[in-house]
Amino acid sequence: MTAQEISAHEAAALLRPDDTVGLGLGPANPHGILTAMSERKDWTNLTIGGALILGLFEVFTHPNVHYRSGFFGPAERYYRSVGGDVQHVPAGFRQFAPILRRLAPRVMMAQATLPDQHGYVSLSLHHGATFDELRAAGADPHRLLIIEVTPHLPWTSGLDSHAPNRLSLDEIDYIVRSDERPFELPSEPPTEADLAIARHIIDRIPLTATLQTGIGAIPNMVAQALCERPGGEYGIHSEMFTDGLWALSTAGKVTNSHKGLNEGVSVTTFALGSAGLYEWLHENRTVRMAPVSYVNDPTVISQHHNFTSVNGAIGLDLFGQVVADSVAGRQISGVGGHEDFVAGTDLDVDDTSFICLRSTIEVNGVVQSRITAQLPPGSVVATPRHHTGLVVTEFGVADLRGATVTERAHALAEIAHPDFRAQLHEAAEVLGS
Repeated sequence: MTAQEISAHEAAALLRPDDTVGLGLGPANPHGILTAMSERKDWTNLTIGGALILGLFEVFTHPNVHYRSGFFGPAERYYRSVGGDVQHVPAGFRQFAPILRRLAPRVMMAQATLPDQHGYVSLSLHHGATFDELRAAGADPHRLLIIEVTPHLPWTSGLDSHAPNRLSLDEIDYIVRSDERPFELPSEPPTEADLAIARHIIDRIPLTATLQTGIGAIPNMVAQALCERPGGEYGIHSEMFTDGLWALSTAGKVTNSHKGLNEGVSVTTFALGSAGLYEWLHENRTVRMAPVSYVNDPTVISQHHNFTSVNGAIGLDLFGQVVADSVAGRQISGVGGHEDFVAGTDLDVDDTSFICLRSTIEVNGVVQSRITAQLPPGSVVATPRHHTGLVVTEFGVADLRGATVTERAHALAEIAHPDFRAQLHEAAEVLGS
């Protein structure tokens, strides 16, 4: 039986006042249906499982709606600030699938492209951790699979060795047509410190490296710097496909010919950036979407040649423990794939992980070091010390690989802001004693 076409309001009406709904991360959000759900006020106990909502929808602020999120963005932080019941579920991106399976939402939703002539829709910008649960919901007569389709999403292809990034209309219960455009991620202007960090990194990246870059100004600056550096035949195997990786690709710097795995194609599990990136991805078979269970698997990451991972951090201590998703216990983002890529590069001597951060931050008019002797109270470690490789600030690079506790501490103190170095070196002397 093929999917039945209904309106967004009819889709919202299919939900019970007491119900469970599953959403994918960010680019999978069906914005038209969420808007229609926001017009309902009769919720008595609606639980929504998801991550990184890309927009503001009143449904998440309803007193009887409970949102369980694996990754916070500006929307999650806003919902919390106005009293919404938004609870963080600590998990890496690879754990999202089993967490969703345990929740077993009665209704699964996602956005996708318009159907093609063969009766398939592409999941477009997101494969992630929800593909199996989408199919499971569509196959279960006691559950619903609702897909919102829009002409503005690019058609993307799956990796040949894995499930295709598409669903058949025969698997879907209901189709909602909309004119929603994909969310565009605003570019973050780099600071002088960001530019200095990028300069420290690029000369350490082999010309045939396989690259993963995270979200934010610094990873994008590194990609832009590689565009301008002479030569380069890079590969891409990255959880997130960004504007920086798009720029690197269009500059002719990406050949994917030295990866050692999945050569000839860039591999990712979701894309988030500008309209230009989305247009470039449309029917571009040099980029393939694969499940996060594969893309973020450290043992898969380690099979690539000269794998280079570039990610940000909020702070770290002299042991090398990385705080990347919270501040004093307040959730800012999520673990995502941070630990996976740091751990994956730690399994091969030819691979490198860069943890990047500006050396200081100003809090209530007071300049504080992001590198501290001990983590402040309430800090939550996103990546443990034994995985941390190279740490970069605007003042240099600390290579922690194979170093002792005391050596690591002194190396980190040396790349802190000069105003804080002496006290950090003093603290380093007592570590490991």
